Amino acid sequence: MLEEWKGKRVLITGASRGIGAAVARQLGTLGARVAVHYHASADKAQAVAEDIRAAGGEAVVVQGDVSRSEQARRVVDEAAAQLDGLDLLINNAGDMLGRVALGEIDDEHYDRVLDLNVRSVVMVSQAALPHFKRAGGGNIIHTSSIAARNGGGPGAGLYASAKGFVSTLTRNMAKELMNDHVRVNAVAPGVIATDFHARHSSEEQLAAMSASIPMGRTGTADECVGAYVFLGTDSMSGYMTGQIIEVNGGLLMP
Repeated sequence: MLEEWKGKRVLITGASRGIGAAVARQLGTLGARVAVHYHASADKAQAVAEDIRAAGGEAVVVQGDVSRSEQARRVVDEAAAQLDGLDLLINNAGDMLGRVALGEIDDEHYDRVLDLNVRSVVMVSQAALPHFKRAGGGNIIHTSSIAARNGGGPGAGLYASAKGFVSTLTRNMAKELMNDHVRVNAVAPGVIATDFHARHSSEEQLAAMSASIPMGRTGTADECVGAYVFLGTDSMSGYMTGQIIEVNGGLLMP
């Protein structure tokens, strides 16, 4: 079944670190042609691309701030041009951009969080549609979050709400794009030990979160990869659309 990945053209936004980087490396190992997107972490993105090439895959690197509509469209078009088309889009770019309590949210923080976590998903997906139509179909996988279901922790209200938007948009896009032969699903990671929590959670907060997880620990980026591979493999998940796979060690059991 995994043979179908050979030559598959994939764009992953936010692929220079964390879950995006782990997914990019695995898809490269499977033989995909991967466009590694980054905003500011050029060295890390190049390192991911080099790992993919070392594993026998093909990788290109594209830069842009996907929170800005014009740049989001450019990133997609550049990736498709370098890959000679597009088969799979993974909307992974996103961040909390700091824990900010409701009473302290200003317009700048509001715009930054919503633009990065919501606008990017809408505009990157929109830009991918012409490329999917030329290919006769496609596949989109969004990265949501457990925060979309449980509201997130202190100061994460905007981020959690933005991820709730992503989860709802997943279902709507699945319906809207069905006639274009485009499947749309999402992966919702739980508490994953990446630099996301290194930036936004204290050791005490992480310890408390770990204690609440039935598996008794946080997850790793590599432990999220399988869900993306499954949703991106047509022979495995071809009858799935509008679904959200929760990867959280049992912290949330819908």
